[in-house]
Amino acid sequence: MFNFTSGQLEAWLAQVFWPFVRVGSCFMVAPALGAQFVPPRVRVVLAGGVALIIAPLIPAPAGIAPLSAAGIVVTVQQVVIGVALGFCMRIVFDAVTLGGQLLSNSMGLSFAYNMDPQHGAQTPVIGQFYSLLVTMTFLALNGHLRLIEMLVAGFHTLPVGTDGLGAEGLWTVAQWGSTLFAGSLSVALPGVTALLIVNIAFGVMSRAAPTLNLFAVGLPVTLVFGLVIVLVGLPTVQSGFTKLLQDALMLVGSLLGAGG
Repeated sequence: MFNFTSGQLEAWLAQVFWPFVRVGSCFMVAPALGAQFVPPRVRVVLAGGVALIIAPLIPAPAGIAPLSAAGIVVTVQQVVIGVALGFCMRIVFDAVTLGGQLLSNSMGLSFAYNMDPQHGAQTPVIGQFYSLLVTMTFLALNGHLRLIEMLVAGFHTLPVGTDGLGAEGLWTVAQWGSTLFAGSLSVALPGVTALLIVNIAFGVMSRAAPTLNLFAVGLPVTLVFGLVIVLVGLPTVQSGFTKLLQDALMLVGSLLGAGG
């Protein structure tokens, strides 16, 4: 016959519950794992499995009951940490997708929308293509495993407690949001510049031959040039994404190592 006290049950619950909250919050936002086509039940099961595995390996907060006022504060802090880490990773993918959307609009494909399974919304075809490309690159580079590894290591460098990321960490996450625009410009700027030169050439042709129907000729030519630019620029897109991914992982490591 086993006899358990309420203190022992609360300690065991805290040992698993708070890691589950942090990991689950990250999985709900992180790329690939947090995509719309991944059912929430699958994410919950994955987070629960990771929490059960790492629970015996991480230090538990002493003297904090999960259902107390301090326990609620700790729970909120774990949610904020998990969402912040997933947000930092998600920004990289959204930056590449936004760059593809800008390039798609410049090519004349702004009317061609498809359902994006990553975001659960309609996006231009080039943006969706780039989104699928970088997702496959992320999985091929074992980025999801690296993220889980950093999450597990983060429980030692940023243990469960009432401190959380702190004001400095939250401000760092807010500043990282600028990567959405800087990264999208780095992806789309070469192609948009090349298409701008094509449009300038058509403008010169329209002045030289006013009777030329640019709507009948310009759109197919711009589309062909745009597809060639996309094909030629694929290695650059992947290398740029890899650089952004490395920066995001470094930021996640710094947040987990310099919390509070």
